[in-house]
Amino acid sequence: MKSIYAFEDADSKNRMLLGGKGAGLSEMTRLKLPVPPGFTITTEVCNKYYDNGKKLPKDVMPLVMKNIAKMEKKTKKKWNSIKNPLLVSVRSGAAISMPGMMDTILNLGLNEKTVEGFAVQTKNPRFSWDSYRRFIQLFGKVVFGVNDEKFDHVLDSAKSKQGVTDDSKLNVESLKKIVAEYKKICEEHTKRKFPDTPNEQLRLSIEAVFKSWMGERAVIYREKNGITKDIANGTAVNVVTMVFGNMGDDSATGVVFTRNGHNGEREIEGEYLTNAQGEDVVAGVRTGKNVELLKKEMPKSHKELSNACAKLEKHFREPQDIEFTIEQGKFYLLQTRTAKMSAGALVKTSVDMVKEKLIDKNRALTRIPAQQLEALLHRTMDESKIKEHQQLAKGIAASPGAASGIAIFDVKKAIELGEAGKKVILVRKETKPEDVPAFFSAEGILTSLGGKSSHAAIVSRGMGKPCIVGCAELKIDYDNNTCTANGITIKENDMISIDGSIGTIFIGEVPTVEPTVTKDFQTILGWAQNAKQLGIRANVDTPDAAKLARQYGAQGIGLCRTERMFNEIDRIGLFVEMIMAQSAEERNQILKKLQELQKSDFIGILKAMEGYKVTIRLLDPPLHEFLPNPEELKEKMNKENDNSEKTKRVLDRARELAEINPMMGHRG
Repeated sequence: MKSIYAFEDADSKNRMLLGGKGAGLSEMTRLKLPVPPGFTITTEVCNKYYDNGKKLPKDVMPLVMKNIAKMEKKTKKKWNSIKNPLLVSVRSGAAISMPGMMDTILNLGLNEKTVEGFAVQTKNPRFSWDSYRRFIQLFGKVVFGVNDEKFDHVLDSAKSKQGVTDDSKLNVESLKKIVAEYKKICEEHTKRKFPDTPNEQLRLSIEAVFKSWMGERAVIYREKNGITKDIANGTAVNVVTMVFGNMGDDSATGVVFTRNGHNGEREIEGEYLTNAQGEDVVAGVRTGKNVELLKKEMPKSHKELSNACAKLEKHFREPQDIEFTIEQGKFYLLQTRTAKMSAGALVKTSVDMVKEKLIDKNRALTRIPAQQLEALLHRTMDESKIKEHQQLAKGIAASPGAASGIAIFDVKKAIELGEAGKKVILVRKETKPEDVPAFFSAEGILTSLGGKSSHAAIVSRGMGKPCIVGCAELKIDYDNNTCTANGITIKENDMISIDGSIGTIFIGEVPTVEPTVTKDFQTILGWAQNAKQLGIRANVDTPDAAKLARQYGAQGIGLCRTERMFNEIDRIGLFVEMIMAQSAEERNQILKKLQELQKSDFIGILKAMEGYKVTIRLLDPPLHEFLPNPEELKEKMNKENDNSEKTKRVLDRARELAEINPMMGHRG
């Protein structure tokens, strides 16, 4: 087994070895689609890198340079050439798609000499220096760990001095000054000269991609998504010839889904930017244009894109997430992978693709992650109550579902509050891969930049979290932890509500309603019912829950816990009275009332189950759980100077019944 494979030589079915991105590039090359030349360093090398104390095996760089020489022949460009330089991107890619969790470096091979040659080669000095600026920023962030905000400050300052708002309007002089400032930032951070030779840049970048496999955000993503070593063991590194979407108005870059990732409709959905690089779309730095507009702007490229979408979806028998670049009218494919979709979209595409004879019913079921189906049970905003709340703004609906929470602008704070049980909406200008741990803690995500193909949108959709992106009217001020839209300012800890299905943001907490079951969802449940080999019984304690369980196909109840019946508002007070009763007669009177309620519940549960088996656990209530915690109650009494007989009696009873982790059947 080799350490490095050119795209045309690799076995694209071996995703564990090549990673998803490498396998996709290899397969597209085999399908004779327009893929820039390149090669994949395998996941085996990643594992050897860690076994070797985080050092590349000695044979790797000589092999890399041999493959660079092959790329020189294919592209007719030269590595480290002043006249006709070959530039590459260095991209990660594990066996399982982990959007934005690991690192990418673009425009590698530029230095003070090659940037001038590149300007002559492209007849576009502005583009050449902009590419160099982007390279230093990505390299500084990924390889050296420089905080992105330092670069952003320099960029914002340069735009302000020149009097422009868009990066693409910066002139050559401004870009040269930015490059010098960026280098200075890197050198101050590392206390070393910025690496100028492409060989050293490439070695450091390969190492950085391998390091990102064990980076915090990647480790957390794998843990939260159950990605174990047998599913994905290490990342591959893909070295790809650079193609440029930022060479003028006849160039573009974009990301599309072969089907709508939000609702599953059979339509090409996505965004592109003219005169931009791929990172601009994915990071949401600029809000993209709807891909439909490409039909007017670049009809030839739009047709090539449509044909590629159809060919790839038919080949992989899955909706695809495709990254493309158009360089001066020439169309290239940079990536294809199975699209991350909302639960509703997964269900619809499963049913549709069976009708289209692309897949069979078994595949239709197994392609839907069971835990993601829960997203279909998400509540939505109560239409009748929305009018009572003021709309703050509207953005792009990126991931369905409704959520309310306090507005939090800081990632670390969002994690802390979320883990403490607070409902949080993470509000950011755009999200970066390192922000992902906060996604798990937040109820929903809101960004002022980016589109449906941005990092925030794709990751939220995969998690089943409501998300709104590209809310341009929302002005976010990190320094003061506020955001403003339409003359209204939201401060940190203010309650807001977001509807990721339509993109609206409201002030306050908007009530939500139960979801409805679509015909496609019923179809999937029917297929699952016919295919399953295990019987499913529910874990429910109330008639309403029993009805819902039957609605979703449960064939009986595996555990009905009678003590849980007393948690309802209309009976918990009665249950506490029973605990506090001072005589057997008083207790028996209350128990008679509770018995009637319980009998009524059992009738409702058994009726709902329509003759299926119901397993009831006999009454075994943890009585202490229905009373206040003794220590907390005592502290409250001292604070409020409460010495009443009633409170003292509750405290005595709570102490008497206090238990720590009792065994079932041995309470009291």
